[in-house]
Amino acid sequence: MTPRAETVRAAEWAPDRRDIDAIVAGKHGDPFAVLGPHTAPGGAATISVFHPEAATVDVVDAESGQVLASLEKIHQGGFFFGRLPGPAQRYRLKMAQGAHRWEMEDAYAFPSALGDLDIYLLAEGTHTRAYDKLGAHPAVVDGMPGVAFSVWAPNARRVSVVGSFNGWDGRRNPMRKHPGAGIWDIFIPRAAAGDLYKYELIDATGHLLPAKADPFGQAHELPPSTASRVPDDGDYTWQDADWMARRAAAQDRSAPISIYEVHLASWRRGEGDSLLDYDRIADELIPYITDLGFTHVELMPVAEHPFGGSWGYQPIGLFSPTARFGPPEAFARFVDRLHQAGIGVLIDWVPAHFPSDPHGLARFDGTALYEHQDPRRGFHKDWNTLIYNYGRREVSNFLEANAHFWLERYHADGLRVDAVASMLYLDYSRNEGEWEPNRYGGRENLEAIAFIRRMNTTAYGDFPGIVTIAEESTAWPQVSRPVDGGGLGFGYKWNMGWMHDTLKYIEQDPVHRKHHHDKLTFGLLYAWDENFILPISHDEVVHGKGSLIGKMPGDTWQKFANMRAYLAFMWTHPGKKLLFMGCEFAQYNEWSHDHSLDWHLLDDPAHKGVQSLVRDLNALYRGVPALHELDCESSGFAWVDGGNADDSVLAYLRKGRDGTAPALVICNFTPVVRTDYRIGVPSLGAWRLRLTTDAEHYGGSGVTPGASIDAENKPWHGQPHSISVTLPPLSVLVFTPQNGVFTPRDGGR
Repeated sequence: MTPRAETVRAAEWAPDRRDIDAIVAGKHGDPFAVLGPHTAPGGAATISVFHPEAATVDVVDAESGQVLASLEKIHQGGFFFGRLPGPAQRYRLKMAQGAHRWEMEDAYAFPSALGDLDIYLLAEGTHTRAYDKLGAHPAVVDGMPGVAFSVWAPNARRVSVVGSFNGWDGRRNPMRKHPGAGIWDIFIPRAAAGDLYKYELIDATGHLLPAKADPFGQAHELPPSTASRVPDDGDYTWQDADWMARRAAAQDRSAPISIYEVHLASWRRGEGDSLLDYDRIADELIPYITDLGFTHVELMPVAEHPFGGSWGYQPIGLFSPTARFGPPEAFARFVDRLHQAGIGVLIDWVPAHFPSDPHGLARFDGTALYEHQDPRRGFHKDWNTLIYNYGRREVSNFLEANAHFWLERYHADGLRVDAVASMLYLDYSRNEGEWEPNRYGGRENLEAIAFIRRMNTTAYGDFPGIVTIAEESTAWPQVSRPVDGGGLGFGYKWNMGWMHDTLKYIEQDPVHRKHHHDKLTFGLLYAWDENFILPISHDEVVHGKGSLIGKMPGDTWQKFANMRAYLAFMWTHPGKKLLFMGCEFAQYNEWSHDHSLDWHLLDDPAHKGVQSLVRDLNALYRGVPALHELDCESSGFAWVDGGNADDSVLAYLRKGRDGTAPALVICNFTPVVRTDYRIGVPSLGAWRLRLTTDAEHYGGSGVTPGASIDAENKPWHGQPHSISVTLPPLSVLVFTPQNGVFTPRDGGR
């Protein structure tokens, strides 16, 4: 029998009493200098352990179980100390309290999981894969499975990880600080995926802060609970190689891009108004999108957020898909299934601001760490949120890494960046005296601009084929132009001006539209200044704005006719397309994030007709190259007649690359049937009707110009030839040459 090691009383090698008191009180800022194994004079090892629930602590050999030392309790708060007979070796701690006995590894016997290069890059603010190092990561250290935790909190006096593995006691696992980087880390043996945790911080003044969720946490518990959850770091096996190989072509400026914007919590719900999970949503959403012919889905923010009423635009868990619909691996599977169906996935991303919830980023270490200290730069009075300090390298690195995270970890095909205008301007929504000029005296936020350009540059460089999209509502130049040419580097920009102008036009009674004709035509003066997406988004059907069908004037028939004409005008106008869910079947009610769309409306032929029209518009948009190839080039559009305000009629040509047949679009925005209406065309021969929004199967009156019209050798509207056509009421017609071929000699300029 191996003799029990002699109990060694605390002597000259014991830690200083002040250190012991600080450990017991949970206030020591350098716990690894006190706890765990240390080398004593002569080469022997001493071990200090703090465990407030233990009455006795033995140190045992990790493999044989032989007792190496019985530690003396030298502080009644639970601090134990002893000396091993030789150098430190792999050991475990055997503890007892009455009849209860347990064993555990000593977290303070394990080295840092952070390498010197990682610490250097994190401190420098250039670690674009910071999410692989900061946060919680299952790991094996010295052969022991556990979880490596690390967090940036440079101004904290003490940081502990608390969770289900240590009874949420902040005294139990204070972390190691890397002073030059302000990063704290610890490896917790036998912690595992699924464990809940937070960080407990004491600020520089000794004040205990509210427990914080992990800024880099890759999983969270279901709101309204607020803890982070250790993720399963097992790699998901993606099956979307075919999509990824052709993604760049599918998102090119010459590609047909038609986006269906979705709020996952309210697109469709289950029994009892319950939320569907990611798998169930995929089961129903994918065939629906495929049937309607949308090329992409845009997800309103899926990063974890405490308040559902923010729709996700006030996130706290930026690195975690919301748990409302399932675990992170289910979200990966959701994206994968969309890709396998040939549908691109765009994610709304919110780097403009964050909420002030106490468990979030606000005053994270007791100081304005993530937000700007000056409220003139750090507080959004419109949204009662905080603004990131883009000039702080660690903060901009946090956001840049977050962009990379969604693109790399979840194969997102693009990021639609929310509220870009609020980032660009220091005086955004501020009165005189409420903002501070930049160093040149201007109102441009130079730090935010630098961040945006860097984020776009690295995202496009590291993830070929992705796109970034700016929701930017001002006339800031070159938003979607390359950084090396002075632009911000986005791939596309939402055309907010087009949206506002055209909605204002279509809301007018047709009798008054002639006085607002410029609302339809003005957008063509700047349509190619940027790579535009035409957005009819969630913002246009909330906050008392009513639904899209509700904006249309007239009786019920006219409302639906107006809406069909408006959608066709949008689909044939230069620019990529985005339509918010529910608009595709003319939902009557304003959108509510708390309820499902009104799917029962599809039992009504009028609503079903709008849905059928959207399906056919997508098919036409994809199938006629002239409608998409040169969306972002001025050579892809030519007016035939843009000035007939009195009749509220527009006619224009959409063109593709050389040799591509054009499309002729004629819009009649009055309820008047116009017969023998002459329109100039660039070529002789038959012009085939490809679509009329007045077709009976869409709910229209069935007034038809005929399936095909022969062009006459009669110049009109500056074109060498013309056709005589009947224009149905409140309608859009689309024609293409019968032979589908068009060459420059036909006179299409």
